[in-house]
Amino acid sequence: MKKILLTASALTAVMALSLTSCSLTDDRTNRIDLNSLSASETVSDTVDESDAEMEISENTLTTANFSSSEMLDTASLFSKRDLIQTADLSNATALTVSDGAALSITEEGIYVLKGSGKDCTVTVNADKSAKVQIVLDGVSITNSNAPAIYVISADKVFVTTTDSENMLSATESFRADGETNTDAVIFAKSDLVLNGVGKLNVTSAAGNGITTKDDLRITGGTYTVSSKLDSFEANDSIAISGGIFTVDSQKDAFHCENDNAEGTIYIADGTFTLTAGSDGIQATDLLQIDGGTFTISGSEGLESTYVQINGGSINISASDDGINASKMATKYDTVIEINGGDLSIVMGQGDTDAIDANGSIYVNGGTINITAPTSSFDYDVEAEFNGGTIIINGEQVDEIPQSMMGGPGGRGGMGGPGGRGGMGGPGGPGGMVDPGGPGGMGGPGGSDGMGGPGGSDGMGGPGGPGGMVDPGGFDRHGGRDGVKQNGTTDSMDSAFSDTTEQGGI
Repeated sequence: MKKILLTASALTAVMALSLTSCSLTDDRTNRIDLNSLSASETVSDTVDESDAEMEISENTLTTANFSSSEMLDTASLFSKRDLIQTADLSNATALTVSDGAALSITEEGIYVLKGSGKDCTVTVNADKSAKVQIVLDGVSITNSNAPAIYVISADKVFVTTTDSENMLSATESFRADGETNTDAVIFAKSDLVLNGVGKLNVTSAAGNGITTKDDLRITGGTYTVSSKLDSFEANDSIAISGGIFTVDSQKDAFHCENDNAEGTIYIADGTFTLTAGSDGIQATDLLQIDGGTFTISGSEGLESTYVQINGGSINISASDDGINASKMATKYDTVIEINGGDLSIVMGQGDTDAIDANGSIYVNGGTINITAPTSSFDYDVEAEFNGGTIIINGEQVDEIPQSMMGGPGGRGGMGGPGGRGGMGGPGGPGGMVDPGGPGGMGGPGGSDGMGGPGGSDGMGGPGGPGGMVDPGGFDRHGGRDGVKQNGTTDSMDSAFSDTTEQGGI
């Protein structure tokens, strides 16, 4: 199996996650660092910031035969500060929300946001090397057409919740800021980190919930997001190490894509209850899940060019594809790879596929339980079942079927040879039928095998003593034009025709 990966030529000091699912068990060199920041982070005066991030250029793209169970170098995805859930407030600056207030942050530091107000925007316009932490401490902002938090410039912005409930919302379509389409309640042009120990409720009546034009990291907190468009959106990458998420999106719950047809999502842990009009989780390049608990309802559950599942408990109810590998990018082969985890996929009626790859499917471990009325697996290149357990409609199988495993088959094809010849017409008195004569031709009415129902063995008509017919009584023309007649048996290939009209590819 060929996979295309990024190779890092140099690493800064890294802070490894203390998660079993993220541990590295061997000396692998062909890996990707999901983070693509161009600037290394410095140590904050108030918080130890030890980031392990590096720049990856296009010339590091390589092709390698790679059999690892991990596609990403997960050790460098999160900085030490990303993972700290409480902020040091000893030198923090307090900001109070009020109706119509325009709160501006222009310097690196920690800012505590309190109060409630309407049409109030907190704007961050700091140096491109600045790290800004906004601490939400029981704040409520309701805007009509502008973001509640708007990051114009910074290196990285942290949005951290205290042990409190916070509410941010926009009730109308967003107004552009010059050439910038500010389409989310939290909108950032910088890297964005969400963490904390409290709750953040986000409502977007006409746009996205939370958007960053760079990388998004989520390491803690409880999030309830309702949005007309994508609930969580990033251009370059999304990486999640923890948190509780309840999402109701009319588009995608999590979406990662940029103008270069790139975008990667990595999930190590967390609890996800996702309801989506389109996809539960969609990444253009790569979607890797190492752990977490997922309940996803949508048109499609998981979608990317390369989908890799190494762990977690994943329950999907879908009306199109449960897990879909679609060729949206060129860096990777189009693959679904399942190495572990506990997956349950329930499909709706119609032209649906539980696991659908416009390329290949590899099952190396885990448990997959599929309920599919039409198709359980569909793939265009190849499928391998190397380990784990697959259950389809209550029955354990020992191989991956090619489509159409499950519900009713498509409409049968054209019948083969026609039915037996019909009953001959009334014979003449005492007339002997010439042995070997054609298909029960007696007196008038014996129309070339088109006799009465059932096609019963070509018996001669009443009154024709000893009326023998052509041995076998089979009409030599196979019925009328080869189409099966009443009383015949459908052709063997009709129920399993190679070309079906329903439940096909």
